[in-house]
This record gives sequence, structure tokens and C-alpha cells, in this order.
Amino acid sequence: MLRHLRVTNFAILSDVSIEFDHGFNALTGETGAGKSLIVEAVNLLRGGRASADIPRAGAEQAVVEAIFEVTEWIREPIRALLADSGLPLGEECEDELLVRRVIHKGGRSRTYINGALTTASRLADMGGYLVDLSGQHQHQGLVDPKRHRSILDSFADNAKPLAQMHEAYEKFSSARAALRELQSDESNRSERLDYLRFQLEELREAELVAGEDTELEKERSVLASVDKLHAAAAEVEDQLYGADGSAVDRLNIAVRALEKGVGLDDSLADCAQLVGEARTLAEEAARSIQHYVGTLDADPDRLAAIDDRLDVIRRLTRKHACTLDALVTKVEDLESELHDLDTHDERLVELQKTVTATEKAAKKIAMSLRKRRKAAAGKLEGSVCPALAALGMPSATLICHFETSDLGAEGSDHVELLLAANKGETAKPLSRVASGGELSRIMLALKLVLRRADTVSSYVFDEVDTGIGGGIAEVVGEQIRQVANERQVLCVTHLPQIAAFADVHFHVSKSEADGRTETCVKRLTDKQRLAETARMVGGVKVSAQAKAHAKAMLAAARS
Repeated sequence: MLRHLRVTNFAILSDVSIEFDHGFNALTGETGAGKSLIVEAVNLLRGGRASADIPRAGAEQAVVEAIFEVTEWIREPIRALLADSGLPLGEECEDELLVRRVIHKGGRSRTYINGALTTASRLADMGGYLVDLSGQHQHQGLVDPKRHRSILDSFADNAKPLAQMHEAYEKFSSARAALRELQSDESNRSERLDYLRFQLEELREAELVAGEDTELEKERSVLASVDKLHAAAAEVEDQLYGADGSAVDRLNIAVRALEKGVGLDDSLADCAQLVGEARTLAEEAARSIQHYVGTLDADPDRLAAIDDRLDVIRRLTRKHACTLDALVTKVEDLESELHDLDTHDERLVELQKTVTATEKAAKKIAMSLRKRRKAAAGKLEGSVCPALAALGMPSATLICHFETSDLGAEGSDHVELLLAANKGETAKPLSRVASGGELSRIMLALKLVLRRADTVSSYVFDEVDTGIGGGIAEVVGEQIRQVANERQVLCVTHLPQIAAFADVHFHVSKSEADGRTETCVKRLTDKQRLAETARMVGGVKVSAQAKAHAKAMLAAARS
């Protein structure tokens, strides 16, 4: 819903701010006051193209900015579009959308959503959910055939079967993609099998073990240094135990001396215990060194075998450009791929069966969807025709035209709304059946019927009253009122019969100040609204009769 609109330096709109309300918002005023400029500004907020002559004379740029309330029925698609575009949610309120268009002289423009710079095309993607505009010279939304199927689905309450359709098509699509991939590999399968077998034969023969190279390097280091290690160990054993004056001998002397001292001063007991433990540790270390020396054995054959094994590992890891651990994993992967290729024919048959089964299931749901859509189409056609008749088009006929399309996530139906405006005419696409006010009234009838199903937040009607008057005008006002019970409506009108049904009435006027034309938009009080309605009834000179008529008209609309 469009809550707040501000327009600055936009032709004769130097600085206009409007707080719109829920329900039916009417904008009235003399011709040329700037009402259509407000509609044009709103169109820019839904991604419309910016004209080069928009900026006010003397201004470098025009700015249009708005706060939209993201209503429940558009919240999910708007949030999805924000996420896909990398745009932020509203900082203060996640259910608000701040849109800003800056139009420079020459037509160059910039677009911002929630303060982030984006493109007009991104805004247009969201604009279809924010505002639907129907008017004398521009009409969007329902005239777009791309939306007709989803509108019919909403009218038919097809959310659940559509979810089933999406799931079934996803299964079919995945199976079909897997089958195509398997079939595309057919030509290279024989060469790939030979290659895998050759690779695996060499790798299996090597009997590689993860971490083996690290362990072999350690063992090789010891075998290659047996003489040095033997000499170092012998020296350590001598210093600890074997040689005269060794560490153990000296610790023995120290222990005996402390034992004597303890007899004289028992406070030396702890020190004596520590030195005794040191002697024991030195003796254990000496025995360990003696055992280690016994294990040292030069083995040239084993050293040569290790070198050969390491050469094999290094050659294979260089060839495959990876570590030994990664190569062990690669062997497992190659074996798995070989198994898949060996069982290719069996897998091909199974996948073909899966594709057939999932396609059959998806087509069954698509046919069920078609039946629901056909049934809903009849109800939609039957509902729109009376609304058109009430608007003075008794012979107009709406047709939901179906064509079979390729199976997809939405089923296999292409749906387009066609309309024959007069008896004997061939039904044509909505964008071609009429123009101006007639098209606006057609849109009104459709929106009246679809107001609960249409995924849009606000409707804008510009000059919906063109070419009508009297009783038809009153019907138009009643129908807009009904639409406004479900969606926000902004309506530019010259007819008091329509404006009388509004929840909020804005008056658009222009004046001259300092040689410049200024437009002012004012929200009318009840008293001011009565006066404006009387002006619309009676013209420039408002008579008592016009006032009485206006009062009666407003009272009747309220009732």
C-alpha cells in the first residue's frame, strides 16, 4: 500500500507531499491542476520510464520518493525479490519499502530501494506487486499475459496443487537431467573405461597406504644414520653409567653424604630423597640407552627397499599431482567411477524408467490443474460479464483462452484473458480491445472480480470516468468502493458520483506565485469535501441546489 508520496521539482509539482490512506483515495481538481502528474510520479515508483523533460524549469533534477507498506499478500514475493537483488529490508520496519527515483535533466535517472542503489528494471520487477495502474494513456498489470495464469490460479485457490506440481516437475527435471548426462557420456565411455583400468592397475599394484611415506621417511632417516646414532648412544651410556666418574657414580657419592647429613639434621631428608630419585632415573636412562644400542642394526637391504618404495610413491604422486593421502582417496573415486561405467547400461535403463514414471506423475498433476483452471475460468467469465454490463457494456464478453505449452513447474497451460467489447467482435488480448476510459472500466470490472486473487497492493485509476456519466458513473463509484474493501485505490476523477464513494478526498489545485505555477494537494475535511463535491456538481458558481445535491450524494454513498 502506498502510504506516503513526496514529489519535488517535478514539472509544476515543486514540493508536494501526500499521506494516502487505506481504502478509496479520490483526487479531484480542475483540468491541468497536476492530477495526472501525480499519477505519472506513481508510475515512476513502479519502474516506469522517466521523461527527459520531467525536471522543473530551473532545477537540475526531479525527485519522487515513497513509503510503501508491504501488505500480507505481497510480502513473500517482495522479500524474495529483495533477497535475489541483494537489496536490504527496511531498516526500521521489515514491512516497509522505501523507493526513490531521481531524474536528472536529459532523462538520466537513478533508482534507490531501501536506500540502496539499484536499477529501474529491478524496481519494475517489484512494481508489479506494488501498484497496478490503469488510465487514459497507460495501463499495466492485468493486460500483461504473463500474469494471467497466476491470476487464474489465485482465483481458483490452486496453491496446494501448484506446490504438488512444482515438486513433481522438479523430480522429473532432475531425472531427465541425469539421463541426459549419462547419455552424453556414451561416446567417450569406452575410452574412459580403458583409461580407468590402466590407471587403477598401476595404482592397485602399488598397494598405496595413507601416511606410508611419512613412516618410511622416518625409518630411512634412522637406517641411514646407524653409525652416528650408535656413537652418540655409546657416549651417553658412558657419561651416565659406564665410565669412571660417571653421573651415577657421582650421584652415589652425593646420596651417601646426604644420608649422613640426615642423621644430624632431618630437614635434609627431602633433598636426600630427590638426589636418590635422580640416581635411579640416571640408572634407568643408562639401561634404556643400552637397550637402544642393542636395537641399532645397519640393514643395507632394508634401506634400499625403502628407497625403492619411496621412489614409487614419489613417481605416482608427481604423475597425479597430489599427495599420497589424496592419491589413496583418488583410487577409491576411480574405482567408484569404473563401477558406474561398468554398470552404465543397467543405470541407463533405471534412469529411463525413472524419467518415464516422474513425467507421467507430473503430467497427471498438470491435467488435474488444467481441470481446476478450466472450472475456475468458467466462473471468472461468468462473474466479469455482469460487472461489465453494469458499466454500460452489456455485450462485452471475457474469455479465458487456453493453449497447451511445454510441461513446466506451473503445469502445461498457457492462459490469456481475451475480451470482446461488443457483440459480434472477435475476442482479442486486453491490451488491444480498447483505449482510454473504456479500457479503464474493463480493468475495473476485472479487478472487482479478481480483487482477492490479484497479487498487487494498490490500484490506480486515472480518468476512469472518461465518456460516462449519470447512472453508469454511480455504478463505477460503487464498484471502486467494493474494490477498495480489499485493496488500496487511488482514483483521479472529475465526477462527483465517483468521488462521493471515497474514504479520503484530496483536492489538487494550482496557483501562481512569483511568476511560477505551483500545485498544491490538500486533504479535505468533511466541510471542505462537501464544498468540492458541490463545485463538481454545479460548476464555478455553486448554487444552494448544488450543495443540497452534493450533500445527498455523499450521504447516499456513505449509506
